[in-house]
Amino acid sequence: MTMTGRMVGKKALITGGAQGLGSAIATMYAKEGAHVVVTDLNGEGAQASAAAINSVYPGQATALQHDVCSEAQWIEIVHLADKAMGGLNVLVNNAGIGSLGSVESESYDTWKKVMSVDVDSVFLGCKYALGVMRPHGPGAIVNISSIAGLIAASNYAAYNAAKAAVWLLTKSVALHCARKVPGFRCNSIHPSFINTPILNGIAGAIASQEEAHTKLARQIPLGHIGEPDDVAYAAVYLASDESKFVTGAELKVDGGISAM
Repeated sequence: MTMTGRMVGKKALITGGAQGLGSAIATMYAKEGAHVVVTDLNGEGAQASAAAINSVYPGQATALQHDVCSEAQWIEIVHLADKAMGGLNVLVNNAGIGSLGSVESESYDTWKKVMSVDVDSVFLGCKYALGVMRPHGPGAIVNISSIAGLIAASNYAAYNAAKAAVWLLTKSVALHCARKVPGFRCNSIHPSFINTPILNGIAGAIASQEEAHTKLARQIPLGHIGEPDDVAYAAVYLASDESKFVTGAELKVDGGISAM
């Protein structure tokens, strides 16, 4: 895999990077010439993800164990990332969890956990990264929301609410950056069904992965679920200088669901 240079000079912190979208985004960033710090609550998984990147792009990746719900850890992590890469100018808030449950069936404990992982982490990341990023612009924040943040379902109460919060928080951060943090932008990505571990929970009680994918694909106009790289390519565009006039926007990577 040859570097193509779309992100040369970018130094990116990617949360939830042990697997799925986070790992795919980190790998794609390294391919495009960026240095990356991969973080995850699963520290060993983050190490494995960084090692896989470094096996192809030597010296491009560093791993850190990271609880994205911890304010204290966010303060520490952004400074560790800055030190590891000699700067920080891209933040990808990717870490997240899903939950199936209606407003009546969802437990309050699960509601609070989803909000903490999916929303509080994005707030904390943006809050504490911007001060460290400011001297190293231009750059960008990319928040991974979901098509579930734009289109509701009866059994996604917590997930719908959390991802909708990420969507509008992104716009608020974008306007703040435009006024107070010159050279920095903030946008959100809204995937639909992507072939990642989180899909297992969203699919519900279906007998097999193949059966789940087939069922979900029937809801997508393009007729199939997405792959992690579909989102990673979008994340490259939004973090690179190619999107220098794009901020406060939502990029739907949804196979056409939102067009229905």
